[in-house]
Amino acid sequence: MSDEELASLVTGPEGERLERKESLTADRVREAICAFANDLPGSGLPGVIAVGIDDGGTPVGLLVDDQLLLALSNMRDDGNIVPFPSMEVRKIDVHGSAVAVAIVEPSSSPPVAFRGRVWIRVGPRRAIASPEEERRLIERRRLANLPFDSRPLASAGLQIRTRKVLLGLDAADEHARWRGVSVGVGEVKGGHLLLNRATVLGEHIARNKLGQDLHPEQLEGQVLQFVRFVGATLADDVLSTHRLAGNVMQIMRDVDEVVRSNVGTRVVFAGQETERRRPDVPFEALQQLIRNALIHRSYEGTNAPVRVSWFRDRVEIQSPGGPFGQVTLDTFGDPGVTDYRNPALAGVLGQLGFVQRFGAGIAIARAALAKNGNPPLELVPTAAHVLAIVRFE
Repeated sequence: MSDEELASLVTGPEGERLERKESLTADRVREAICAFANDLPGSGLPGVIAVGIDDGGTPVGLLVDDQLLLALSNMRDDGNIVPFPSMEVRKIDVHGSAVAVAIVEPSSSPPVAFRGRVWIRVGPRRAIASPEEERRLIERRRLANLPFDSRPLASAGLQIRTRKVLLGLDAADEHARWRGVSVGVGEVKGGHLLLNRATVLGEHIARNKLGQDLHPEQLEGQVLQFVRFVGATLADDVLSTHRLAGNVMQIMRDVDEVVRSNVGTRVVFAGQETERRRPDVPFEALQQLIRNALIHRSYEGTNAPVRVSWFRDRVEIQSPGGPFGQVTLDTFGDPGVTDYRNPALAGVLGQLGFVQRFGAGIAIARAALAKNGNPPLELVPTAAHVLAIVRFE
């Protein structure tokens, strides 16, 4: 916020985003910091504490020096407020007089407490949160910490005819087996199930069942780019290109067909007069590696597609997002070391038959390459992406 915007705000009426103080009353200011950090209304906007101004919005001529600004700043992290909120302290000019302001951002880990008490903003006043209000804040923290595929889509408005069309399950075990279909219980009206808050994964499943495409603005990054080159570099001519978009299940089906159409064969001699035809690269190896890339990629902070680049002597599969969780740059690809950036998505793909054995994709690919006589699989993990290289003659 600019100084002009702050001056306009602090001279206006007190409300959910503003509290005025004539002097630096330590405990009252800490309570206000706590209340603004909790942002019970869920506005997502910062709250402002103005020190040196009366209830009517008139500056009182308080000396706003470095010592006062330092004391105000220290209230954030002196151990009385936990967890520490994000806060900026500034001196602004209001009608020719100095006023100290603390700009408090909503916390991503509420509830925030001052000396063990959770304070909230109720209109123009502070209050201690009730058990129900604390529960709402705790749920907000849990929601913020959910993996991407289990978070609700604010824009989702999908209507499903019956629960069984969506899931093929009875209502009793619907949520037990399919986490991520909705947050809360859907409403049934006129034989229709309304998903009040469909999640990312719920939108995937529902549209996959109904054969509908996903809206690009709802699920960024749901793209696989396949390019086949004439030669061995990105600068060489392109033989064919495919841009596969939609939900993950449909991309997996479509890319299987693209890969099959590009796999060639070679003659292998097993003695002086015996010959057998083998694929340049085994389909099963590429299928496992591409599915791994789609399941484990990062769908946040990037719009980069999964890239499959088919060169004259190799296939490169690049997935956005580096190793996750217990998988590190040093342990990536080690047998038995696995973790899930998108656990709900992985679970549903397993139940739908797209994943046969969890944590076995790389091992299956390595075994298929060895059986086919290809060089060993090369894995190049970085902090930003993972690259798998399959070589052939």
